[in-house]
Amino acid sequence: MSLTDQTRAEMREIIARYPKPRSALLPMLHLAQSVEGYVSADGIAMCAEELGLTKAEVGAVATFYTMYRRRPAGEYHVGVCTNTLCAILGGDAILDGLKEHLGIGHNETTEDGTISLEHVECNAACDYAPVVMVNWEFYDNQTPSSARDLVDACRAGSPPPPTRGPSSLCTFKQASRVLAGFNDGRANEGVQAGPPTLAGLELAKARGDKAPDYPSKEQ
Repeated sequence: MSLTDQTRAEMREIIARYPKPRSALLPMLHLAQSVEGYVSADGIAMCAEELGLTKAEVGAVATFYTMYRRRPAGEYHVGVCTNTLCAILGGDAILDGLKEHLGIGHNETTEDGTISLEHVECNAACDYAPVVMVNWEFYDNQTPSSARDLVDACRAGSPPPPTRGPSSLCTFKQASRVLAGFNDGRANEGVQAGPPTLAGLELAKARGDKAPDYPSKEQ
């Protein structure tokens, strides 16, 4: 799908949210990605036109942040955490297994366009390591076998619901549209924080721990 006048109108809607137009660039790039499945040269040009920036300025942002794809992502974009905790608990084995199973490497997409694969430095979910994300939704406590089952289910068009978060998995384009700031109405679905995430909070409550009192600015 190509960028349209509707895309441009929605970019202007995003710009209107901010006191300074340039602040709208990140969600605008997500919007462009939600249409084409990646940030194309046309997407960069449209963002530049609407913000009065050069294509080089917009391109510098699009190439800095790894959530913006510079080639078409799969319908289901799989990110395997390979940072320290996930790696030693099996993240490296999961990534190697998926590469072999799918026949693709880092930042590559299967021929049928359903799966793209990325090694991620951190999915910010160490309490559920090793973690795989699909379209930025969590699949916790993974193994090489369960990760293969996960991508096979996605390729078959029946992805399982995320471990936490919404009750079903959206596509990569749909996720990009949410990141652009267009609500899909599913923010309060499912479990948001499980027991491992809340363990520290529960311990603090049991011990009666409280944050220190800091003087107000008025004082």
